[in-house]
Amino acid sequence: MEKRNKTYIEDLDRGVYDIKNEFEYDYKSESGLTEDIIREISAKKNEPEWMLNYRLESLKVYHQLDVPTWAPDISDLDIENIVTYVKPKSKNMNTSWDDVPDEIKDTFERLGIPEAERKSLAGVGAQYDSEVVYHSIKEELVKQGVVYTDIETALVEYEDIVKQYFMKLIPNTDHKFAALHGAVWSGGSFVYVPEGVKLDIPLQSYFRLNAPGAGQFEHTLIIIEKGAYCHFIEGCSAPKYSVNNLHAGAVELYVKEDATLRYSTIENWSKNMYNLNTKRSVVDKNGTIEWVSGSFGSKVSMLYPMSILRGEGARAEFTGVTFAGKGQLLDTGSKVVHAAPNTTSTVNSKSISKSGGQAIYRGLLRVAPNAHGSKSTVTCESLMLDNESRSDTIPVIDINNDDVDLGHEAKIGRISEEAIYYLMTRGISEEEAKAMIVRGFVEPISKELPLEYAVEMNNLITLELEGTIG
Repeated sequence: MEKRNKTYIEDLDRGVYDIKNEFEYDYKSESGLTEDIIREISAKKNEPEWMLNYRLESLKVYHQLDVPTWAPDISDLDIENIVTYVKPKSKNMNTSWDDVPDEIKDTFERLGIPEAERKSLAGVGAQYDSEVVYHSIKEELVKQGVVYTDIETALVEYEDIVKQYFMKLIPNTDHKFAALHGAVWSGGSFVYVPEGVKLDIPLQSYFRLNAPGAGQFEHTLIIIEKGAYCHFIEGCSAPKYSVNNLHAGAVELYVKEDATLRYSTIENWSKNMYNLNTKRSVVDKNGTIEWVSGSFGSKVSMLYPMSILRGEGARAEFTGVTFAGKGQLLDTGSKVVHAAPNTTSTVNSKSISKSGGQAIYRGLLRVAPNAHGSKSTVTCESLMLDNESRSDTIPVIDINNDDVDLGHEAKIGRISEEAIYYLMTRGISEEEAKAMIVRGFVEPISKELPLEYAVEMNNLITLELEGTIG
């Protein structure tokens, strides 16, 4: 059999994820970041004055703040060359799939979004470039008082609620890219689940960036009232271009007393994307936040979902996997703040690196002086598939009282040659043996996802592993 030439990740056909539509739009802003551009974006959206003022204030903060000194090198990212707003050729938002323009509809159908909606979702939102182009929710949820819409519709129909919560968890002073987000945010989802309502099937939003040299800055705001339950799924992808793209979204999650929110993400950006996303939750008494995160793609990622346990008995669980290939630096992790007594957190993070990719786990665990009886377990495991790759673990643990039960474990290692050899003696090819070991390594994450998303994650792993042997 002819030996295949080694093919690296950036040369691979990413199949459906690399679909490129012609770059057509109703409107796009000039590249760069000026007050005129911000005013123009806000005017196009007919926003209330307080939102325009917040955007302008955020722009000032952005120019005052420096890029964090500890962060990965992002010097190749030039905001002056990034288009911050692209309105696709579509009505502002469609509630009928038939009304979505054919070329946009075709992209989402090939990504499996409408099919997923028909099979297993309570509601779906689809964003294309800077605007949500489609949104639907099952009528029985509407009757229960559940609100699931794009955030710009919410800004009109539920302005008081949006104003109360918008960028209160992630203020524009938090860091430079939070300020950028506050200035140019566009699109995103709004979810409100009333007290006691339990959604037994998930909601999903899918974010697709098609425009080259553009940024996507969606804002997701979710409020789960007392005793309610919701599972929200976020999917992200973009085709590969020869110019840099930027993703600087924000996710704010409010979990009230005795409520539970599961937030699952599969991010599959292309290798020209800077993914500088901020995600944060606050959890009240006996509430629970569950993060399930898969990070694939992107040139550089900085992503650390944060849980603030401010109510007694609040819980946080984080389960995540990161896969870094050639030319990628994925700096990911989690943050947990125990700010009340008898709070509990569990962090299970796994990373895989190959072909010179760098995977960094950067974590923060902070226990406040009043958070007596807190319990936390942090586990970080890294698997390197060759001698070129790199993996680092950078945990910060800040304990401010003596009544704490804490466990921390970190493992970094090469893929086992003995295990590969053993599987090959059983008639399994070297390529499939590696894939089996990697799939087993990430199984704790994939089992936490709904079936179709676990399948997608396994497909992405198979795609990333292609070409590493031979």
